Amino acid sequence: MSLSVRSIAKESIGWSIALSVLMILVGLFAIAAPLAAGVAVTTVVGWLLLVSGFTHVWFAWHVRGAGAVLWEALVALIYFWGGIYLLMHPLAGLVSLTLILSAYLFLKGLVEVAGGFGLRGLVGSGWLLLDGVFSILVAVMIWAHLPSSAAWVPGTLVGLAILFSGFSRLLLSLAAKKVVAALP
Repeated sequence: MSLSVRSIAKESIGWSIALSVLMILVGLFAIAAPLAAGVAVTTVVGWLLLVSGFTHVWFAWHVRGAGAVLWEALVALIYFWGGIYLLMHPLAGLVSLTLILSAYLFLKGLVEVAGGFGLRGLVGSGWLLLDGVFSILVAVMIWAHLPSSAAWVPGTLVGLAILFSGFSRLLLSLAAKKVVAALP
């Protein structure tokens, strides 16, 4: 049985719409339960660090030279330590991730403010400046309320990101559905 491109597209769009709805629901859950979402993010990061540690152990077996082996082994130990720490102490890890997020937003804001001043006079440069100032203010607010901000900041931000990704994917899928429906 041969499937037409149109039937494959319809099936793909159906799955894309279903995934979009699931993403929207997960995003809403993360916003409603930001601490649980934040702990989940911390756990995922912990596991990713462990996988990276195993990758460096594998590299250590495949590099040449004692210095390279030692380097890869030390890097693997750092990854293992970080991953195990996050998995054993997810709330402390959540505070650490929140502090890193605050530092990221602060540095991003400084760069955008500098860029806004550097591009002064060009159309839209004010938006870059405003974005930079806003990022700095958010970073300072997060940092000033640590460790309590760790209970809601990462989970809420991840929830918002998933929610908006779900909505944009849904709207794109619905637009693609209209295009496929209009095909002969």
